[in-house]
Amino acid sequence: MRRPLSLTLRLTLLFGVTAAIVFAVFGWIISQSTERHFAAEDTSELEIIARAAHDMLSGFRTPGDVTQLKQRLDDILVGHHNASLYVVNKDGQTVYASPGPDLSAIATAAGRETEGKVVNQWQVANHTYTALIQLVREVAPAANGPYTLVIAAPIEAHLHFLAAFRRTLWFMIASCVAIVSLLGWVAVRQSHAPLHDIVARIRRISANELNTHLPPETVPYELTELAVSFNEMLQRMDAAFHRLSDLNSDIAHELRTPITNLMTQTQVALSRARTIDEYREILYSNMEEYERMAQMVGDMLLLAQTDNHPQIKNIEEVNLADEAHALFEYYDGWAEERGIALTLEGVATVSGDRLMLRRALGNLLSNAIRHTPVGGTVRVKLDTSTAGNNSIVVENPGPEIPSEHLPKLFDRFYRIDLSRQRGGDGVGLGLAIVKSIVTAHGGKIDVASAEGCTRFQIALRKRPASMRRPRQDRAGDS
Repeated sequence: MRRPLSLTLRLTLLFGVTAAIVFAVFGWIISQSTERHFAAEDTSELEIIARAAHDMLSGFRTPGDVTQLKQRLDDILVGHHNASLYVVNKDGQTVYASPGPDLSAIATAAGRETEGKVVNQWQVANHTYTALIQLVREVAPAANGPYTLVIAAPIEAHLHFLAAFRRTLWFMIASCVAIVSLLGWVAVRQSHAPLHDIVARIRRISANELNTHLPPETVPYELTELAVSFNEMLQRMDAAFHRLSDLNSDIAHELRTPITNLMTQTQVALSRARTIDEYREILYSNMEEYERMAQMVGDMLLLAQTDNHPQIKNIEEVNLADEAHALFEYYDGWAEERGIALTLEGVATVSGDRLMLRRALGNLLSNAIRHTPVGGTVRVKLDTSTAGNNSIVVENPGPEIPSEHLPKLFDRFYRIDLSRQRGGDGVGLGLAIVKSIVTAHGGKIDVASAEGCTRFQIALRKRPASMRRPRQDRAGDS
């Protein structure tokens, strides 16, 4: 894949192209304006001579006045040193020709039917002229009219000036484009200095310095959002590193206890010969520790799968009331032993993975039973709201949870009791699994604890848009 052009080169090219277009348009306008100016001056001079000659010829009565006519036409050219005049009658005979270039070819090319004025450029003897041709009809019948009047003036000096002017103009335009491009490159490089400074700061940040921030007030206004976004990213990374560090510590702590118990029991068993019943008792005790570690590993695997692959594949219609009744039967013995009642209110149906949803509801039930005092009641409430969400509420009486602990209840291995003493009540992953399952189903879970009651509430959409049913036929899954 081809690497994109650098921002500096892109902006420099943009400056150069923009300057080239603007200067080229201005240069063309200036060049055209200068040409029109010289053409207007030449035409104005020729029109002055043409008007005077026209008036003169209109008063010409008889051929005997030719000498006097030539004298008057010579007088007209006084003060117009570069102009030439040529007059021809209707028979093609030359009435007057001033010294200078032969203009008969122009008169012949114009023709006898010329009406009004024709101004054009003509080449005569390798010289360029601007010619004005006019047909004079208002003459006496005896004057052998009408006459074709040709006035010409050389414009080579103007053409040479315009050519030199164009060369200078386009050279200046090219120089200005180059200078603007160079200055644009310098300006872009200077304007990128804050970006280079940010990059230098980022390079100095290590895993131990994730609390470093880029002060938004120290960067240009256009980079403020970049600095804020970068700071937010660092905060997320810092929190993730802390969670990872805490997770490693928690896993080590949770695994150390069962492993220590296994080693101690094994050392005691090997210290002397024992009976079969004693060995069997030790093996049963070890089995409990193995089961605890297996549960921890299974829970960590489930969390890893739901975190990395949140899309739910086994989607079906799940009747939450039926799942709650099945869980009541499973926990009935434990709840009865503790003198705790289980109640269910309402009905709700959602689309999702039935086993995952049952596990999430089961974890909330076991957590509620564990923290409900003797004689209390754990209530499960199901409700379908008009907004298209299903609500699952699990609440139990008991000691209030301090507000500072509520946001952390769903963290892995988090316990309110900082002494980390275990009483055989799980490994501290139950609520983390609940949140992971709910999030994977596109839902949200909240917790509140007040007035002697702790309340977990899950909001699930009936059919989340992010969930897609597998393409293969369900019948083929068996």
